[in-house]
Amino acid sequence: MKPAIVVVGSLNMDIVINVDHMPKEGQTLIGTGLTEIPGGKGANQAVAIGKLQAPVSMIGKVGADPYGTSLLNSLTASNVNTEHIVTSTEKSGVAVVTVDQSGSNHIIVIPGANFDITEQDIELQRQAIEQCEIVVLQLEVPMEVVKYTLQLAKQLGKTTILNPAPAKPLDDELLSYVDILIPNEHELADICGIELVDDLSLQAATQALLAKGVQSLIVTLGEKGCCYADHQTFKMFPAHKVKALDTTAAGDSFIGGFAASYVSNPNMDEAIRQAQIVAAITVTRAGAQSSLPTLAEVQQFGRE
Repeated sequence: MKPAIVVVGSLNMDIVINVDHMPKEGQTLIGTGLTEIPGGKGANQAVAIGKLQAPVSMIGKVGADPYGTSLLNSLTASNVNTEHIVTSTEKSGVAVVTVDQSGSNHIIVIPGANFDITEQDIELQRQAIEQCEIVVLQLEVPMEVVKYTLQLAKQLGKTTILNPAPAKPLDDELLSYVDILIPNEHELADICGIELVDDLSLQAATQALLAKGVQSLIVTLGEKGCCYADHQTFKMFPAHKVKALDTTAAGDSFIGGFAASYVSNPNMDEAIRQAQIVAAITVTRAGAQSSLPTLAEVQQFGRE
């Protein structure tokens, strides 16, 4: 089956450390638990899509090590095609995630093999991009690879989705290749250099990016929901009320949920609503990929 969606991005083993509260500077804490969970923004988004039964392939790199094997196995178990993932001489990427009792998290990423991917690697996997409809990227692989892939996808007439995380400066040329930009509010503020204090500043920030060539934006706002903006529209979507246990994969699940819906029915409102349901379920569970819901769970939530 041809992939409807190709995700180009990172694969990391998440080393999750549970604590009662985040440590202060210079403070040593006793943790309450440690778990190794397959993650990485790219892999999480691919798994979210796969669990929602949309055909998806991933392009990326892992190390020739036990973490790499586990990362590939996790993708395969979630219906993600891994034939375009290459083994690197570098070690697999690792993310150290500290989660407190409220579900808030701090994350430090060691890129490893994720930073070994090159433009040539993308060109070697060109056929996967030619055959898909949507290409999804993040910023946990080298920026030149992100830009090259976005440009290639646009040349091939594909819909491009960029999750600008972690936040980095984005030049106007790169932004011109993006159909749908999906940052959270902190990433939006960093990219635009505009402090988000109210709805007016939020609208100003979205308009600043639209002026640079982005076709549309979806800004995730945590428990406040999200907003959608294009050159004609600015619209708020309130969040579902749930008790958050772990927000680690909230953004990734939203993007996966959005892409899986949009590829089969390019209705922006419906895709955003599915993305919100996927994210709402995800934050009530621990872990990254392990917290991502199935299509049946999303459908059940929508009926309740």
